[in-house]
Amino acid sequence: MTTPHYYHTPVMTTEVLAAMRVSAGGRYVDCTLGEGGHTAVILEASAPDGKVLGIEADPEALKVAKKRFEKLPSNRVTMVHESYTNIGAIAGSHFPESINGVLMDLGISSFQLESSSRGFTFQKDQPLDMRFNPNQDITAEQIVNHWDEQDLANAIYSYGEERYARQIARAICSQRPLRTTGELSTLISNMHKRGRHAPIHPATKTFQALRIVVNQELQNIKEGLNQCLALLEAGARIAVISYHSLEDRIIKRFFREESKSCLCPKEVVVCECNHTAKLKVVEKKPVRPTLAEIDSNRRSRSAKLRVAEMI
Repeated sequence: MTTPHYYHTPVMTTEVLAAMRVSAGGRYVDCTLGEGGHTAVILEASAPDGKVLGIEADPEALKVAKKRFEKLPSNRVTMVHESYTNIGAIAGSHFPESINGVLMDLGISSFQLESSSRGFTFQKDQPLDMRFNPNQDITAEQIVNHWDEQDLANAIYSYGEERYARQIARAICSQRPLRTTGELSTLISNMHKRGRHAPIHPATKTFQALRIVVNQELQNIKEGLNQCLALLEAGARIAVISYHSLEDRIIKRFFREESKSCLCPKEVVVCECNHTAKLKVVEKKPVRPTLAEIDSNRRSRSAKLRVAEMI
């Protein structure tokens, strides 16, 4: 399958195919379809009759993916505008066959950063929106302009891991209302100037925190993984790519707990939780991109791939 030059390059494709054991005739779910980068390589590796169910919350990205695959037989790829937190119901309605593997490529996509006008980046002056799905209720503007200072500071610290969260929240509350990404970015840059060679822009972590809150990203990871446990049969694999420590921590803990037969505290002699192990962790340490890939695709540099198998 030829990829047009304007499609963004998906990360760790070789590693994803190996992790999911993609083979001819397999049935797979891409929970974060985006422009269809990973789906394209999965379809190619599972040819001639492999199938993919693609789930995408962003209607703009979904439109691009549908254009990309419009010449494929309709039975090979099914695309749904939904959240992967509903993967169980979606698969039941659109993909009733047994599933061999599920992929989640988390966080913000290159398409959303570069092609969306919903304020995902401080490098453009856009409305403070940050919703993956425009049908969601809450926006970044509502959080910035209506949350009290303490809640705002807690969110920036917890989800952005920003050490200056209190100062940033105080500055935001003193300058309300803020309507655009440019206004917010300038405010943060002016109140906290970092060195000329600082590795990231001063607003990076605050923008990350707001986006995570708006889209409930961390809660969605847990819900999506729980849905997979209820949906998948023995032998199916779950592959998850994360890009920062908050995501990776959730995935690591989930895989570890669901691979145990008991979750009782150590002081409990006889198991009382009745928990049953549902997963086998395939790789204890996350799989990382090669140096060659990092050189050719900078977005991959922070990627971590964790894999588990249903038992």
